Amino acid sequence: MGLLTIDLKAVRENYRTLKALADKGCEVGAVVKAESYGLGAAKVSDALYKEGCRTFFIAKAHEIESLTDLPADTRVIVLNGYDPDYASLYATHQMIPTLGSLYEVEAYQSHQDLKHKPCFLKFCTEMNRAGLDKDEREAILADPSVLEGLDLKGLMAHFACADEPEHPMTEEQYETYSAIVPAFEEQYDGLERSLSNSFGMFRDDKYHFDLARPGMSLYGLNPTPYKKDNPMKPVVDLKLSVIRTRLIPKGEFTGYGATYRFEKDTPVALLSSGYADGIYRTLSNKGKVFWNGIVCPIRGRVSMDMIVVDLSDVPEADRPQAGQMMELIGPHQDADALADVAGTIGYEILTSLGDRYKRIYLD
Repeated sequence: MGLLTIDLKAVRENYRTLKALADKGCEVGAVVKAESYGLGAAKVSDALYKEGCRTFFIAKAHEIESLTDLPADTRVIVLNGYDPDYASLYATHQMIPTLGSLYEVEAYQSHQDLKHKPCFLKFCTEMNRAGLDKDEREAILADPSVLEGLDLKGLMAHFACADEPEHPMTEEQYETYSAIVPAFEEQYDGLERSLSNSFGMFRDDKYHFDLARPGMSLYGLNPTPYKKDNPMKPVVDLKLSVIRTRLIPKGEFTGYGATYRFEKDTPVALLSSGYADGIYRTLSNKGKVFWNGIVCPIRGRVSMDMIVVDLSDVPEADRPQAGQMMELIGPHQDADALADVAGTIGYEILTSLGDRYKRIYLD
């Protein structure tokens, strides 16, 4: 077993940092999809509500089941469009879908149990993922009856490359979005404009518009596209339990595939977590954990439930024993740093942390 500690006070501080960064008149919402990036949507959203957040974003309608305790003065916006299979949830929970195709528009219009049908429209702006394309946008503008019966609340698009400061696509997407919006504002009053994710917020305040959608930055990942020091407070601390220690003789191997051979007698610790717990197999023979700040390299392959780490640099009298815990994510290695070694991104590290850890919430 391991111990996953989630600092809700840090989540609230990160939200305050983002609110201070936001352009005047820009509401700062919170993306709590995928169980708040794996950290627990119910706990996180409650902490953010206490800090003043009133708009929450999820990806899929069924994720609302983690947010049923939110007070009535909040709104939940579903980013991945309207799915008729979850029509009953929309009727029960007053969610707001983000419609990204004419199919979704028609499906939402046909929902018989909803008298009030608020929605956002999402536009495709060079990313070519979700979103209304040019022909669909023009069809709506040419015939406003296409949206008949819907209460259009706002207009949304999504950055593809805001984390890459030299990439021209961010400015191109901003210009495309800025050109689309006025035509809709001529026909619909009071529309909210929403473009920025975490990286977008730190790129340029002109990208903020009316409603920002930070996610990863709330959870302590670094949202600065210029590789600056992380302005966000760390939220996650993960420690792994020691099952046992042993001395592996010179010339012997460890783990599946015998991929690591010890060149000397080596003290090791066997830890009770593996790729089933979000510790990527790509960390085999190159990842590291820490014991009192001392680097302890992973030796051999990461298996489903166990890893072996080298204790050679730890003084014999100070080595961890069975039942103690070693740091994987914490003061000496944050989720972004671990992701760099694993060949992925911090988002994937957090969302991969399984439910086999004991969880503690600090506030």
